[in-house]
Amino acid sequence: MEVRIRQSKRRRIRWRSVLIKIENNVTLILAVLFFLFPIFWITVTAIKQPGQYYNYPPIWFPKNPTLMHFKAVQTIGVKGYTALKNSFIIATSSTVSVMLLGSIAAYAMARFKTGGKNLAFMILSQRMLPPIAIVFPLFLMMRVVHFIDTFQVMILIYTMFNLPFVIWMLRSYFMEIPVEVEESALVDGCSRIGALFRIVLPMTLPGVIATAVLAYIFSWTEFLFAVIFSRIKVFTVPVAVSTFFGNEGQLWGQAGVMAVLSMVPIFVIGLAVQKHFARGLTFGSVRG
Repeated sequence: MEVRIRQSKRRRIRWRSVLIKIENNVTLILAVLFFLFPIFWITVTAIKQPGQYYNYPPIWFPKNPTLMHFKAVQTIGVKGYTALKNSFIIATSSTVSVMLLGSIAAYAMARFKTGGKNLAFMILSQRMLPPIAIVFPLFLMMRVVHFIDTFQVMILIYTMFNLPFVIWMLRSYFMEIPVEVEESALVDGCSRIGALFRIVLPMTLPGVIATAVLAYIFSWTEFLFAVIFSRIKVFTVPVAVSTFFGNEGQLWGQAGVMAVLSMVPIFVIGLAVQKHFARGLTFGSVRG
């Protein structure tokens, strides 16, 4: 009798574990479909004929896909491929600049307690400032120095707004590195800057990569400053996409093409650094 009871309990436990696995898998599949559906739909829109956008029932897979929108996106009003090039230059330059400045500032705060205890929070609080509140003063300042519609103004503004976040992130990563490691390098003749770039940054590489990716995404997708400080030379992808929607109609095909092309760099970067990125987001969260 006891043997039967034990067997029945084991069967129940097995069935429960199987049901839990099935439930988890179904939930995961639904979540993936939910997040991938917009990407699928905008990709299909990019290859649809203009008369197929408003079909009911919707056309999920167009029978005669077209690449006409990939050509039109560069020939009409705003040049889409030029916007991609501008976004790449601005996002890359601003990310390199903010990581260089942010790593030095974060190292000084982590090792020398520069500014005291509250400086880190004061710096981060600047990120809480609504960008719209300072757009007009910044515009007047940049107009005086003739920086409007230049790469310099976009790189400078994105660097300025990413800097508090980068300092906050890197400071927490640097504080996890034992001071003794750097002291050994200093004894061997390494300078402070050398210890930062040769010892600390390589040891915190996952966190540095995660911070750089987040800063790059902000610069790539930002719209407010781009639409105000750019005109006809340095317009970025978000500004280019907004021009496809107006009072006279919507160019869904061209907008779909720009959306697809703008996602490619982010996907490539994400796939290239996914291991470091996932580890970097949790770096220093658990102490031994």
